Amino acid sequence: QVQLVESGGGLVQFGGSLRLSCEASGSGIRAYDMGWYRQAPGKERELVTSISRRGRTNYADSVKGRFSMSRDNAKNTVDLQMKSLKPEETADYYCNAKGRISEQDYWGKGTQVTGSS
Repeated sequence: QVQLVESGGGLVQFGGSLRLSCEASGSGIRAYDMGWYRQAPGKERELVTSISRRGRTNYADSVKGRFSMSRDNAKNTVDLQMKSLKPEETADYYCNAKGRISEQDYWGKGTQVTGSS
């Protein structure tokens, strides 16, 4: 029902900052809890941060204080501001939407974040 497209990935120096965006189409994101996941090489996909339909955020312990997620229901976008990036955070980052009733997960194709030193 909802299609998600991530953008903003790229090459960034470790310790640097990057802002990712996710644009939804086909359905408004107001009805969805939203999240950002990442999958590093050789690792399983993990939840980085999520934001509820009411705007309540949750963060993985590893990113608390450095990452910030926000949503703009009017623009149908969610953002992820990442600061002080670490080597282990090189990964493909995915936008996720979870249906309120069905609890079905919808995924973007991902955007790659690659760190350099």
